[in-house]
Amino acid sequence: MPHPETVGVRAGIARTEFFETSEALFLNSGYTYATAEDAERAFNGDVERFVYSRYGNPTVAMLEDRLRALQPGAAACTATASGMGAVYTALRAVLRPGDHLVAARSLFGSCYVICEEILPAWGVEVTFVDGRDLDEWADAITSRTRAVFFETPSNPMQHLVDVGAVAALAHAVGAHVVVDHGFLPIGMQHCFDLGADIVVHSATKTADGQGRVMGGAILTATDALMVDTIQPLIKHTGPTLAPFNAWVIGKGLETLALRSRACAQSAHTIAATLRTHPQVSWVRYPHDPSHPQYDLAQRQMTAGGTVITFELASQTTEAKTAAFGFMNALQLIDISNNFGDAKSLIAHPATTTHRAIGADGRAAIGLTDGVLRLSVGLEHTHDLTDDLERALANTTR
Repeated sequence: MPHPETVGVRAGIARTEFFETSEALFLNSGYTYATAEDAERAFNGDVERFVYSRYGNPTVAMLEDRLRALQPGAAACTATASGMGAVYTALRAVLRPGDHLVAARSLFGSCYVICEEILPAWGVEVTFVDGRDLDEWADAITSRTRAVFFETPSNPMQHLVDVGAVAALAHAVGAHVVVDHGFLPIGMQHCFDLGADIVVHSATKTADGQGRVMGGAILTATDALMVDTIQPLIKHTGPTLAPFNAWVIGKGLETLALRSRACAQSAHTIAATLRTHPQVSWVRYPHDPSHPQYDLAQRQMTAGGTVITFELASQTTEAKTAAFGFMNALQLIDISNNFGDAKSLIAHPATTTHRAIGADGRAAIGLTDGVLRLSVGLEHTHDLTDDLERALANTTR
């Protein structure tokens, strides 16, 4: 199998009769037919061709082929308009009213809202567990469970789930394993090899990598799961990816392996620096030895990712005030609720990305007002470290 650097550049290319070097951009919604009979055959499925861009588009198809090739074990891929579109569509496709879902409690804010509010309104029963605790998974999964859902690592607390162990519990009762891979660049974790049935990505993050467009992807372990379960829902409800966004993300994938490796190496170094700083009480980075699940991270992740989570040490001032003061003192790193960009970004999850889960929800996963999420970009590591240390020196103890 080619290396990721080669796949990111070469997979999925479908050149037109003009033999262009850069992938063609098809900004069309519909397609024409030579005869009425041809249109009928196309809609009957007697011939394989594009019929409407809500169903499929040549530019989007090239992106889907490339994403599938980049994810070991994936049999099929369908792109969506956003990462959250991928999450909701994947869960809605495998769950029906009366079904039971078991989800890890440590989730991105919008993922938590889907599980806590939206799916129950459709008649799905949801049980939350501590994703790190296999005993809680075992107790929660029953013969009624139709799916399990988790992020690993989780956003922003970097909680890990033992994918193989949870998959074994879920498959024993016939439940689907749905993994949100959005917090980690594509290729840094081989979830299908560990037992996942569905993997969702936010292509808005490192796949694009430059903060330009939004997109998502759903990948499945089998063609049948995609064709019979997920694609019909997408075709008829329309959370499809725009061709222009697909083209931009596809170009981003050409440098994904290089960018992700550079950002992860820098993040690893910065995590070690922050861990020893007196103004920092703890750091969570999966491949740093201080991570409570370091051994699991070593087993199921090929790298530690591009995001560091840390908490400012006990302050004489209120935690949120201290966190805001630190962020405002940064001169190089930008304040943003996004991550996975070429530019380094920092967020205060309690007041932005995880505001919607409420104080009790944040307390349940250990997300205090002193917690910050740092997305490491492509700037020089020393410049980023200098910026962080300067801001920490200005933070009131």
